[in-house]
Amino acid sequence: MRFSLSLAYLFTYNLLQFCGHTWIFANMTARFLSFGEDAQAGTFYFVGVMMGVCQLLSLLELFHIADGFEECRLFPRFMQVMERNVLLFLLISLEEFQSKPIVCVQFYLWNTLGLLRYPHELFCLTGTPYFKILWVHQTLSVPVYFLSAVTEGISIVHMLSYWSESEGTDSVQLKVPASYIYSPYMLMGWLLLLVLGSGFTVLLLLKEREEILGSWNKKLKRD
Repeated sequence: MRFSLSLAYLFTYNLLQFCGHTWIFANMTARFLSFGEDAQAGTFYFVGVMMGVCQLLSLLELFHIADGFEECRLFPRFMQVMERNVLLFLLISLEEFQSKPIVCVQFYLWNTLGLLRYPHELFCLTGTPYFKILWVHQTLSVPVYFLSAVTEGISIVHMLSYWSESEGTDSVQLKVPASYIYSPYMLMGWLLLLVLGSGFTVLLLLKEREEILGSWNKKLKRD
């Protein structure tokens, strides 16, 4: 019973994440095809809530790994989850930055990672893992994550320049009273952690890809 309940929970979780990321990706693509570059400014307004829900739910994945529901390295998943949630927290609080084109690019990359990951997880949970989906997930996730980390760093750099230009004025409207969180020192510290953590994460993801695909190739040769 415990196994069946955990399986049903994981399947429901991955299905909800897949549906959420699909809705965001379809919404952004439809707006871009309809309005062109003008759609970039309203990206956060139209899909920000759903993106926030998906990223907050992704915190559960850390407990999935810690509790043994999912066999995966904890550090890469921890870095990916925290990177997105911290940047979303900054975006929610810094309203005037939400219309920047880099936000649209960032959301597209996050959704691409989700659409690469959750269908693969659903196939694995149903007991019918598909090698082509596994290969696409393991191969494309690394460069897409690298690009995502780069855009996250660019976003923080833009926030730093935006903060320095607006310092001492009332043009920056924060939704939280603890504005010291957004001081240049805190942002630079997070940028340093992002560079070091994402670099180490890429190495771990490449190692994980080699191990998983290597085991699959051995299995296919035996069959």
